[in-house]
Amino acid sequence: MFLLLALLGLLLLMLVIPFGIACFVFWAWMLVHSIRNDNLTGTARVLWAALVWFLPLVGSVIYFFLGRTAETRRLGMA
Repeated sequence: MFLLLALLGLLLLMLVIPFGIACFVFWAWMLVHSIRNDNLTGTARVLWAALVWFLPLVGSVIYFFLGRTAETRRLGMA
């Protein structure tokens, strides 16, 4: 029984740690992109960066779908 619990714990760690690293990398990517996005005004840049900073996962996903979409619309790609 102890061996089964140990294996389940190890499996959980093998799934949680890569997911956590992936979430961190995605968050950092969205934070840097929101700060360096030249298509945003200064105020919009600060607001997007604050959203990504204070609501890490949710803010990153919102910026990924809405902030980057606004960028491609301004460039005439969508």
